[in-house]
Amino acid sequence: MKDLYSKNSISKIWDQPFTIPEAVPDTADVVIIGGGIIGVSTAWFLAKQGINVVLCEKGHLAGEQSGRNWGWVRVQGRDTREIPMVLESMQIWEGLKKEIGEDVGFVRGGCFYTASSEKELEKREAWLEIAKQHGINTRLIDSKELKKLVNGSGLDWAGAMYTESDARAEPHLAVPAISRAAINKGAKIYTACAVRGLETSGGSVSAVITESGTIKTSTVLCAAGSWTSMFCRSLGIKIPQLKVLGTVVRTAPTVKILDGALFGNNLGVRLRQDGGYTVAHGSVFDHSITPSSFIFLSDFLPTLLKNMRHIRLSLGKPFIDEFALLNNWRLDEMSPFEKVRVLNPPPSSKALKAIRKNLDLMFPDLSSTPFEETWGGMIETTPDVIPVIDSVNTLPGFYVATGFSGHGFGIGPGAGKAIANLLSGRKSEIDISEFRLSRFFDGSSIEAQGFV
Repeated sequence: MKDLYSKNSISKIWDQPFTIPEAVPDTADVVIIGGGIIGVSTAWFLAKQGINVVLCEKGHLAGEQSGRNWGWVRVQGRDTREIPMVLESMQIWEGLKKEIGEDVGFVRGGCFYTASSEKELEKREAWLEIAKQHGINTRLIDSKELKKLVNGSGLDWAGAMYTESDARAEPHLAVPAISRAAINKGAKIYTACAVRGLETSGGSVSAVITESGTIKTSTVLCAAGSWTSMFCRSLGIKIPQLKVLGTVVRTAPTVKILDGALFGNNLGVRLRQDGGYTVAHGSVFDHSITPSSFIFLSDFLPTLLKNMRHIRLSLGKPFIDEFALLNNWRLDEMSPFEKVRVLNPPPSSKALKAIRKNLDLMFPDLSSTPFEETWGGMIETTPDVIPVIDSVNTLPGFYVATGFSGHGFGIGPGAGKAIANLLSGRKSEIDISEFRLSRFFDGSSIEAQGFV
């Protein structure tokens, strides 16, 4: 078996060289900062409306969490506030291959949340009422039915919460495919093109300053993932957002145990298009204490205290790294976004050990299956674990879409459609008021409501 902890197993897919564009367009109707699933999906929907949209990504498309996630497309267990957008997203995923002419690996293989006891299974039952309200085919299944649907489990499960219509897709295929669809509709997309800041006129957005030139525009969307809070802070805008490290592995192609995705024994397991599995530690996430941890301590403290067993804190080099990046920068000089083009953290060795141990216990048939690739990904999260999608009242023309808290991949196309409508002034079928930025400052109850 390949050495699980050798540097040879750490993914090098994001270590590609950068080619900085010589110039960017002089003008645009909308400029999007960030080339993840949210930014690219928004660009696609704007372009389909005939809007002149330019997207600037400081590194590679899907270079951070949009290319490093589990690849789940699920509604099961979601926060009730996200469900309408997830259902919209599911429909877009369903028709994506036909519309853009490219395969993104979308398959409705179902989703399981297993339970080790009847008591745990009963806890899942509360979500069934939510599913019923939204017409979702979620149901509880017993151990007998679970064994028919999931092969070779080494654990004695009592049953599972199961949503047959939930799906999976391939992160490494999706964002590049959607970006090409956006370009085909007229969008202009630039990689290795960091946005340093904004120019204003009369208190409103008037231009975007990139490392490759200035783009005059009146509308800007910041969908920069883990970098959003830092960018906004340079504009005097507070976005409560912190990062946690997720650790993920890709197994070699092996025996088939299920068609879709499963969460159990503290692991998320998803069948891949290549016949292997994407496996992640889904119960413990690593948070390196940084200056932002103190800036947003009061915002996150209730969530932290409630979920301490799911967070592993550490203090080290990331504190120094972020402190160095927090210095103010001029718009005519190198910004933090050029100094670190891709957040590429190593996977946690503790998490890798836990993944190996728990996977072998859960599926003994996979115990001889090597981990061919391992990686870490920084997940940006908010205090209530749902995103911010909103205009910024203090800076007319500036919009934010961030804090998707590990849910961004599955929800991405639906979010992109809703955001595009927000930017263009079109009426949206989806109510995004729950994702307003002001909820963190107007006394609203801040509480996470969904599962992992």
